[in-house]
Amino acid sequence: MRRAVILLVFSCVSGMTIPAGAQDYPAKPVRLLIGFPPGGGADIVARQFTPKLGEQLGQQVVIENRGGAGGNIALEMLAKLPPDGYSLMLTTPTVAVNPALYPRVSYDSLRDFAPVVLVASTVYILVVHPSLPVKTVKEFITLSKSKPRQLNYSTGGNGAAAHLAGELFRSMSGIQVVHVPFKGIAQALIAVLSGEAQFTFGSQPSTLPHVKAGRLRALGVTSEKRSAFTPDIPSISEAALPGYDTTAWYGIIAPAKTPRPVIAKLNAEVLKALDTGEVKTGLANQSFEIITGTPEQFGAFIKEELVKWARVVKESGMKID
Repeated sequence: MRRAVILLVFSCVSGMTIPAGAQDYPAKPVRLLIGFPPGGGADIVARQFTPKLGEQLGQQVVIENRGGAGGNIALEMLAKLPPDGYSLMLTTPTVAVNPALYPRVSYDSLRDFAPVVLVASTVYILVVHPSLPVKTVKEFITLSKSKPRQLNYSTGGNGAAAHLAGELFRSMSGIQVVHVPFKGIAQALIAVLSGEAQFTFGSQPSTLPHVKAGRLRALGVTSEKRSAFTPDIPSISEAALPGYDTTAWYGIIAPAKTPRPVIAKLNAEVLKALDTGEVKTGLANQSFEIITGTPEQFGAFIKEELVKWARVVKESGMKID
């Protein structure tokens, strides 16, 4: 992720004043939609910072999980809700991926939503079964090219984060591997542990215990630079594929035409909440890195992601079951 574009220095924010027109907002609880069931990354991130955000706003921030269709149910719902600042969503890359991945979506990711703020991100780790005779990303690519379509990689389903990471890796490296989708990330990880699949792209929290126990071998992280949480694991970009960069990111969006003063107030209050010690510690303990910025920076980032994933989906031929 291009941190230089999206990072915001908190000291520059601390002196911000709340714009006129947002002084009385919010006058009632604020709903925060999550496009996936409880327990997933977005849900974990939301529950770390929303208590503090609600305390600052003087109103409860109510999390509402609306899972289904890869996040489309929540996105389609948000697009139709009143643009009054009382309905928000903590989105994931799905807002940028789904328009290319699904045959039809009833929303336009740029026209129907107003970016508020990026919140956090986490990386994935390319892990292989220990029986695979490779210890680096380059060795893995060489082996894969010598065995076209003989290596399987498991994911939590078509369009899942691991699938996107895998297809970007495949398109940039030129390898030919077989995608094996499962119904959930836990099953995908079990497939590699059992040897049913040879590799996957797993989240840091779920894969690191297995790496430390020797049940999986870590080759590289998916962010452009090394993760602060696993500095001993090289990035795929530095190890073999310059420019390879994919992370699971989380950001708040609102319905289009939400008043700018309300957007500005929400941005400032979220930044303030993320800068508290308890939120920083809570997210760090789950291997999430705080990444903030202005609404404009978040909007520009979404545009970049839309272009990137449209290309990856087209080149890979990914389809939804």
